[in-house]
Amino acid sequence: MAQTAGLRGMFFLITPNESSFEKVEDVPQYVQQATPFFVGLMVLELVVTLMKTGAPSVTITDGLTSISAGMVSRLPLLLMRGCELTTYMYVWDRYRLVELPWDSAWTWWFTFLGVDFCYYWLHRLAHEVSFLWAAHQVHHSSEYYNLTTALRQSLTQQLTSWIFYLPLALVVPPSIFLVHTQLNLLYQFWIHTEMIKDLGPLEWIFNTPKHHRVHHGRNAYCIDKNYGGILIVWDRLFDTFAEEKDKVVYGLLFPIKTFEILYVQLHYYKHVWRRFNAYKKISSKLSSIVKGPGWSPGKPRLGDCSKHPKVTGEEVAHNPSWPMPLQAYVVVHFLLVLGTYHHVHEHQAMLSQLTVWGLAAYVLLTLTSLGFIMDQRPEAPVLEMLRCVVMVMLQRYNYVTPRLTSLATPIEAFVSLSLLYWALHSIAQLRKKKAE
Repeated sequence: MAQTAGLRGMFFLITPNESSFEKVEDVPQYVQQATPFFVGLMVLELVVTLMKTGAPSVTITDGLTSISAGMVSRLPLLLMRGCELTTYMYVWDRYRLVELPWDSAWTWWFTFLGVDFCYYWLHRLAHEVSFLWAAHQVHHSSEYYNLTTALRQSLTQQLTSWIFYLPLALVVPPSIFLVHTQLNLLYQFWIHTEMIKDLGPLEWIFNTPKHHRVHHGRNAYCIDKNYGGILIVWDRLFDTFAEEKDKVVYGLLFPIKTFEILYVQLHYYKHVWRRFNAYKKISSKLSSIVKGPGWSPGKPRLGDCSKHPKVTGEEVAHNPSWPMPLQAYVVVHFLLVLGTYHHVHEHQAMLSQLTVWGLAAYVLLTLTSLGFIMDQRPEAPVLEMLRCVVMVMLQRYNYVTPRLTSLATPIEAFVSLSLLYWALHSIAQLRKKKAE
């Protein structure tokens, strides 16, 4: 049963008896256990979609960008413990009012409701407060809707999300809280699909793919709706529920049309800063931060929906054409950096802090460079050449493919050829500029 806990956790099929722990250290890493099942379900979705429609459910560019965002969002965990758990334990140790028994089923179910309720308000305010939306918009930036979209997470949202869970720290043991934050996150993976149309009576109580598709839509009827994590009852109670009607068009109101991972993560903060500086009154400056992303003086707190770009249902998602060999190159290098990323997470305790920082920087550099290539930016050859230099150095210390020692020689040859290709490409580009 323990081997399938990650899979069962996605569908909230874990019982209180098997998931109640006295100490935080005893709580399993449910999200990590579920990783193989994430991959399996994504492949299954891809195959089923191809068989039914003849077209894949995800493009290489969008899928890799979503997974890259998820990788970047977890890089801070290499450098420090998560803000949510750290602050929660601090409040629990010093200010708890009541200590609910960790081994009680009543505590387990109370925590389930409490975490989901707190998540509803965290999620809702992440849409309704401009500086919180700057973090959360990452998750909505894909113009596709598939299981990879679930992995498109924010690097910065974790810096504020801890605030919303602190009331639970007054009564709920940290170990039980940690179980439910993981299960709440896991459940939200499988609802990011178009494969499941309707779940009948379950639609009344639970958040489902049908409800969550609405949440990811930019149609007028979809905006600021269906915030629930596991339960949809909070949306029904607080009047933020909407049924799926017209064809849902996914993504941001103003699509960003880029695969550069740092831009995907951070671009909206620049927009918030520009709006803040554009106003002269202090009240307007503050309102531009704490009111809705669409707010401006004279408008309602959440902005004026009538001013949003019209959605016709004929919109085409950003999917630029690029050479097949280059697609294969990006996929191979992405899989290599994924191996490095997994290695550093798995062996963090055995690596020096300097090594961890260095490998985290290399992962970020690689994801940035691959984004430049997918965007077909003119700076891509030089950046990728420099990245390949770093990669050659890391390969010497067996950090690039630590588990593929039998393939070390061919991989080293591939990396060397990659470096040579981009060096020649950069030289040709430089000569062309001089000739012009």
